[in-house]
Amino acid sequence: MLPQSIDICEWVRYHAGMVIARERGVCCELPNVDETWASETSALMKALADPTRLTIVASLWKADQPVCICDFVASLDLSQPTISHHMAKLRDAGLVDAEKQGIWMYYRMRKDLPAATRRLLAQLVPTRSAR
Repeated sequence: MLPQSIDICEWVRYHAGMVIARERGVCCELPNVDETWASETSALMKALADPTRLTIVASLWKADQPVCICDFVASLDLSQPTISHHMAKLRDAGLVDAEKQGIWMYYRMRKDLPAATRRLLAQLVPTRSAR
């Protein structure tokens, strides 16, 4: 029989017929993790976690020139409002810049992406050399 409720134990180990229980959070503290970094990285990962947005980012990462939203609409077979929604998410995550030319919006990867984001994209889209 355990001396404490199993609910407060992180693990139980049986050794030579003895039960050894370890209480959660008593042994040591977690290493420090910057909460700002975690929040920003989470937002980036959430933006990239959608297949359409990942396709858009991969296309922009490979493109030498800004890409018109009309090209995404035609190529991805999605409506313009749907593509605009995805582009807004990518802009909010700090991944893309937009410029209006006539009635169309043209998108490109931000030139000032953090080095860590560039490395991540280079890993995700390996056919493009790091910029």
